[in-house]
Amino acid sequence: MPKIDPRVDAYIAKSADFAKPILKRIRAAVHKGQPRVTETIKWGVPAYVDDRGILCMTPAFKQHCAWVFWSGRKPSTIDATSLRRIASASDLPSQRDMVAAVKEAASGARPAAKKAAPRRSPRPVRVPAYFTAALKKKPQALAAFTAFPPSRKREYIEWIDSARTDETRQRRIATAMEWIASGKSRNWKYER
Repeated sequence: MPKIDPRVDAYIAKSADFAKPILKRIRAAVHKGQPRVTETIKWGVPAYVDDRGILCMTPAFKQHCAWVFWSGRKPSTIDATSLRRIASASDLPSQRDMVAAVKEAASGARPAAKKAAPRRSPRPVRVPAYFTAALKKKPQALAAFTAFPPSRKREYIEWIDSARTDETRQRRIATAMEWIASGKSRNWKYER
């Protein structure tokens, strides 16, 4: 049994005279093609909803109507683009074609669920030899560094490698040893 919404009746009654027979024919075809459809108003326009969501909508404008099938549910039996501007009832396909289009749109395959991207294993962190030598001199820093996740290790290594001069690199290594021994991340000052 179709679920009629009185707001759709009011919308049709409020529409222009040319639109009333068009909207009534589309409404009848939708209910005949998909008996489980429920009428509602979405965005101020009659919408026909089934268990998968919005099936179609029927907006009425000043000089034309439209019969819009929702995304992924466009029927192949009728040209859906010709239904974007319906100025008279003669612009509609036959009632049989309209019912067939609704049945096809209602029975269409469900859109495939998006597959989650496969989890990538973290890139291996390549620790430069000079940094490994500095870590071996401070066992507490070495223990903390090996316990860090790859992203935290990479932050330190990229920071040290980005130094342009050897003097800056040595200064950064000394600072990094203090912070790593304390278990701090590279940008610990900015963490909350």
